[in-house]
Amino acid sequence: MIQRLLVANRGEIASRVFATCRRLGIETMAVHSDADAALPYVREADAAVRLPGNAPADTYLDIDRILDAAKRTGADAIHPGYGFLSENAEFARAVIGAGRTWVGPDPESIEQMGSKVRAKELMQDAGVPVLPNLSPEDATEDDLPLLVKASAGGGGRGMRIVTDLAELAGAVETARAEAESAFGDGTVFVEPYVERSRHVEVQVVGDRSGDVLVLGERDCSLQRRHQKVVEESPAPDLATEVADAMHDAARAAAAAIGYVGAGTVEFLYDPERERFFFLEMNTRLQVEHPVTELVHGVDLVELQLAVAEGRVVCPSERSGALSGTRPPEGHAIEVRLYAEDPAADYQPQSGTLTTFEIPDEDGIRVDAGYASGSEVSTHYDAMLAKVISHASTRAEAARALARTLARARIHGVTTNRDQLVAVLRDEEFLTGRVHTGFLEGRTGEKLTDPGWALRAAVAAVAADERERRGVQRGIPSGWRNVASQPQEMTFEVDGEPQSVAWLGDRDGVVFPDSDTRVLAVEPGLVTLEIDGIRTSANVLIDTSSLPGAREIHVDGPLGYVRLREVPRFVDPADAVASGSLLAPMPGTVISVAVEQGESVGAGQTVLVLEAMKMQHTVTAPQAGVITEIDVRPGAQVAAGEVLAVVEETGAEVRAERGG
Repeated sequence: MIQRLLVANRGEIASRVFATCRRLGIETMAVHSDADAALPYVREADAAVRLPGNAPADTYLDIDRILDAAKRTGADAIHPGYGFLSENAEFARAVIGAGRTWVGPDPESIEQMGSKVRAKELMQDAGVPVLPNLSPEDATEDDLPLLVKASAGGGGRGMRIVTDLAELAGAVETARAEAESAFGDGTVFVEPYVERSRHVEVQVVGDRSGDVLVLGERDCSLQRRHQKVVEESPAPDLATEVADAMHDAARAAAAAIGYVGAGTVEFLYDPERERFFFLEMNTRLQVEHPVTELVHGVDLVELQLAVAEGRVVCPSERSGALSGTRPPEGHAIEVRLYAEDPAADYQPQSGTLTTFEIPDEDGIRVDAGYASGSEVSTHYDAMLAKVISHASTRAEAARALARTLARARIHGVTTNRDQLVAVLRDEEFLTGRVHTGFLEGRTGEKLTDPGWALRAAVAAVAADERERRGVQRGIPSGWRNVASQPQEMTFEVDGEPQSVAWLGDRDGVVFPDSDTRVLAVEPGLVTLEIDGIRTSANVLIDTSSLPGAREIHVDGPLGYVRLREVPRFVDPADAVASGSLLAPMPGTVISVAVEQGESVGAGQTVLVLEAMKMQHTVTAPQAGVITEIDVRPGAQVAAGEVLAVVEETGAEVRAERGG
């Protein structure tokens, strides 16, 4: 029996495993990098060991340090979570060799499925349908579009879609570099890309008896950058005979390698032809496992622990088999809440989560890795939490989940929350017509026009300034004996400045030529009447994030808007030269493609940044000459830092100006 378990992971998955351990009476041990020292999971553990540094290679990927932590804490078992070392056969062998219980499949199974190329060969031999592998050298125009894919790892890293054969070689190199950085293995392969396909996976659990338990399927088609965003179970609009065939194929796949533990067999489904192909097998717990747990009434972490202890979990006549294999009930939907900006090509965000509050509602489950005050670093994945809804029908689950997300208060870091709400309320989504290209063209969706939030912010700021006065607090905000013209406040919304004209009278703030009236202003709450309809908004004024300015967070029934106050006067020292390339996010410079004095064309690659395990290309905004290049590979840069300056050539400038 496992007595003391160490989770060789971080954040949300560590907290998730700890929750089951506490219920079962198992002591919990955590490990943490320096950047993660203050995250909730560290406090939740019975004991925690520091892994000095922040880079994954120095912390969560360092096998020797993980084993040393287990030895120092007396942990008799290790759970790898997902990502990092979870599918590393060498790590599994090292854990077993150290005399500790490995909560995962046999190392041989990890190796067999670890190479997607080898896995496809094994599945083909087992009678599971697969897509053909193509050689980059032999691919032709008739094979397009193509998908370049890392053989190791997952999560969308090391993947590129190629629609032009001329871009294939570059895509292979970029994918190889990204895979090497993320997984330590730069092997990639090429296969046909099935457009408007669906991503459907089957949950399996095997035990030492040789049986395989199949716990239904999940649809994970809604993705961006080949990373899942919305997952649900059961898969919508999937014919029963297709689902049954997938279940049988998944069982055959697991049986072919004598699989033990929890795993997921992933398929690419072509709805037009009602055919599916094996993609890969994840030899670990999946991020989206909660939807299966809610629909099937099981605890997959408990099943993992039971299998690791040698118990029988698959249903049979044998005594000792665990219960919890009831028929599926209802529908569950999970969304991944990311620190990213969908309107800026999903650029990952970092900073302090000044507020992180998701309502506690019936039928809603929140698996979070962060809390109010947590720091979101640039070193790891950008996922903040998973929010899951379980209801009797899919429509009810979507409605409840959208409502909960819309009422959440998330401040300090830009997230994809608004996009998730829009998706859950989208008519096409609600009909079940989902596919891997669903989010294309939906990157900039917002819940509402920000005008109401701007006026709520002005009312709150004016009241706040009145309360901060040392004298004449009784004078209304913005009062003038002779109101010759309105005053203005300017805020930056999604990178664009927007100004609001307002007047102060005896009743408070008034907006000329507007249908909005301010009914009441209390600390943190503004009540407005908009075109005769009364509504209230929570307003938080943050003076800590921007020196000399304020950041205002407005939450209400109309959505959430984040505003940055634009100072009336700008320090000349803060100005940057025309043509400056600014870092879009904090990160590490991976490569620099140009030199000072070199001529570049508009859109040409200047350098590549890596942040939150993804690579981002920074390109020239205009044709010209590189007059400054201030960074080198390996350099750490902050958001907004000047990376290079592209100066337009004289001829181009004269032509543009008509000279």
